[in-house]
Amino acid sequence: MKSQDIRKAYLQFFESKGHLIVPSAPIVLKDDPTLMFNNSGMAQFKEFFLGNGTPKNPRIADTQKCLRVSGKHNDLEDVGFDTYHHTMFEMLGNWSFGDYFKKEALDWAWEFLTEVLKLDKDRLYVSVFEGNPSENVPFDQDAFDIWKQYVSEDRIILGNKKDNFWEMGDQGPCGPCSEIHIDLRSNEERAKVLGRDLVNADHPQVVEIWNNVFMEFNRKADGSLEKLPAQHVDTGMGFERLCMAMQNVTSNYDTDVFTPLIAKIEEITGLKYTSNEVKNISEEQNKTNIAIRVVVDHVRAVAFAIADGQLPSNTGAGYVIRRILRRAIRYGFTFLDTNEPFINKLVAVLANQMGEFFPEIKSQEQLVTNVIREEEASFLRTLEQGLQLLDKVVAETNGKEVSGAKAFELYDTFGFPIDLTALILREKGYSFNETEFELELQKQKARSRAASEVSTEDWNVIIPGNVETFVGYDQTENDVKITRIRKVASKKDGVLYQIVLDNTPFYPEGGGQVGDKGTLVSANESIEIIDTKKENNLILHFAKQLPENVTANFVAQVNTDLRSSTSKNHSATHLMHLALRNILGTHVEQKGSLVNPNYLRFDFSHFSKVSDEELRKVENSVNAQIEAQLQLVEHRNIPIKEALDKGAMALFGEKYGDSVRMIEFGDSKELCGGIHVKNSAEIWHFKIISEGAVAAGIRRIEAITGDAVKEYYTAQENTLAEIKGVLKNPQDVLKSVATLQDDNAKLKKQLEQLVKEKIEGLKNTLVTELKDINGIQFLAKQVDLSMSATKDLAQAIGTAKPNAFVFLASIEDNTPNIHCYIAKELVTEKGLNAGTVIRELGKYIDGNGGGQPFFASGKGKNVSGIAAVLENVVNFIK
Repeated sequence: MKSQDIRKAYLQFFESKGHLIVPSAPIVLKDDPTLMFNNSGMAQFKEFFLGNGTPKNPRIADTQKCLRVSGKHNDLEDVGFDTYHHTMFEMLGNWSFGDYFKKEALDWAWEFLTEVLKLDKDRLYVSVFEGNPSENVPFDQDAFDIWKQYVSEDRIILGNKKDNFWEMGDQGPCGPCSEIHIDLRSNEERAKVLGRDLVNADHPQVVEIWNNVFMEFNRKADGSLEKLPAQHVDTGMGFERLCMAMQNVTSNYDTDVFTPLIAKIEEITGLKYTSNEVKNISEEQNKTNIAIRVVVDHVRAVAFAIADGQLPSNTGAGYVIRRILRRAIRYGFTFLDTNEPFINKLVAVLANQMGEFFPEIKSQEQLVTNVIREEEASFLRTLEQGLQLLDKVVAETNGKEVSGAKAFELYDTFGFPIDLTALILREKGYSFNETEFELELQKQKARSRAASEVSTEDWNVIIPGNVETFVGYDQTENDVKITRIRKVASKKDGVLYQIVLDNTPFYPEGGGQVGDKGTLVSANESIEIIDTKKENNLILHFAKQLPENVTANFVAQVNTDLRSSTSKNHSATHLMHLALRNILGTHVEQKGSLVNPNYLRFDFSHFSKVSDEELRKVENSVNAQIEAQLQLVEHRNIPIKEALDKGAMALFGEKYGDSVRMIEFGDSKELCGGIHVKNSAEIWHFKIISEGAVAAGIRRIEAITGDAVKEYYTAQENTLAEIKGVLKNPQDVLKSVATLQDDNAKLKKQLEQLVKEKIEGLKNTLVTELKDINGIQFLAKQVDLSMSATKDLAQAIGTAKPNAFVFLASIEDNTPNIHCYIAKELVTEKGLNAGTVIRELGKYIDGNGGGQPFFASGKGKNVSGIAAVLENVVNFIK
């Protein structure tokens, strides 16, 4: 049974059981500050488990893209070494929100596996929670009794809290779970050892395929459990593992989920992958197999993350994606002998394979390919640089053990993988101090943890059962009551309080727009709101202090100056998006944005730099739309199909409901939840400040509107006035600057001629100072020249006589620089190396450098070290 058919069968089965089939949510989470990525099927439904929202159907099923590479669920280092862990995987899931419970969930799971898919019942084992008296959670008798209808008691395993009690995180909904495991070993192996003895023992062929979680409890901040008001079912089945069971193989990588990607790598590299059925393979073949598994797994994770809008970067979720991709590149570089970008060539295979169920990978194929190719090329250059740095570290090492601190610097500062460092050092007969490296690594992790650690208390519910309402599209001020509060502490922000209101005019951060600021005012006090965010469908107002009386009546007041400036920038972003598509082409799509009171930032797909002429056209187009006084047309709750039929732009990587908000300004039509001006004329004027590259195929424009444009032009006028003053207030400023440039060019030529003459004169003088030492014409001298002139002088002196060894030092801008020329015959006959000389002597000036054996240069920080440098040069020829 092919993977596409297995997926279809699952969704059709649960649709027949009254479930609404919904599409996968994006793999990158944008509205949940507790998670970077969707790491389980239930992540997109957290608000329903928490009671902060109502699902459109109490029964839902889907297949969800998941990524587990950070935090509590982290499988990254296992990937490639075994045959069943993945970074990105699909989770088939069915949910009940206060509807059915254990009996239906387990009955249907058994029915689907054994009657629809016809898996061998004798190979299946189930587990139930054994209970935890310390938390007053009993043995799951209900699940045990249900399973007894289908399997003998010896196939029901009692699991502890680690294996059979599922928790969303340190706090939140949780409950006992019942897993289904399958034994895929041969009959001979099954006869020797019972499958039940290998459940949850990390055996590659005895694996969990389905987990049925029964959400009954809420974990509080103090660790205690309380009953949830409703009982929910959250199930998840590993799609790749199910395919392994259905296709009669013993490795996920031998299923048709991965074999097309593996075949492409074999074609590119000329290497062969051996299936899990082949035994007793060589160590070399095992390394090849691991590397290929790493690459085919990681390309899926990276490609889908980019398609969902997360570009590789140096921070946050972008850093995680970059790290996954770099791990794949490194394995290809080391074990598949790939010195050129190749992973990007797998994207087309992936798009053809998964485009039917996940259309985003097909529509974003070119962008994903370009971004991965550029990242590969960049990291391969980093690897090359790292190899040179490692050679330098080895050259400076006394003995055969490299400092762990140096190895960590290569890893942390330059991104050079530590296992590659170990491999290369081993080949050279060296090692590194692993204890010292680990100490540095733990220090870094401790710093990172301390910076990001957040302590969150439980909610203090003041008004239970209230449904919060956002009224900010129509109002910036209204009467409110506080419904719940909680305290949050972190090293970064200190102690803050999160306040939820019964209705609020404050816009929460989202869709690129920053959250509103303002005040909560009662009869007796005023509390400053410093930010507004959304979490699990709750709008959180952040304050540094709580009101003395949280039950008082308040007036919520948005800072309208900041709101107005932000709305101008947001509406201008829509107008610019339309202008870019009209001027550059309809391939332009939004790939990220930031809208705040000061400026707007817009990332978009485009294959080349936007020319100055094109930028002027974009500016003119936006300003024409502003001058046209376009009225805002807002559709609050329009069916998404109707909005798309009207021509609304939907952004990839965003999660949309059945009903959406659509914003129109003339021909500009977008799905958007943000705050906008009522008429484009309010924007006043639009000015592009900068344009540049973010990644391959992604450009970024920063622009300003309104008062910021006025301030910009005022600053330009002031600068022009200052220039006029410096130029003695000429009538024609441009002509005056042009004259100045001409004069400067003439002076520069004259100076260059004078320097040449000075170098020639110094050369003739210093050639006479060459001393014969052991048959070598030697000179070590400090001169009063620029760095480039000193370099030219060293070469001029060196070529004037045979067997020359010339070493010159100089100071430019209080920075010492050194240069070494060694005649080629001395390099060949005596093994002298200018690069080695510069690296060794560079220590005296706190510097470094390098070059070729016959000529090298360097510079440093310590001017006073020049004397020691000149004193020690002669040691290289004695």
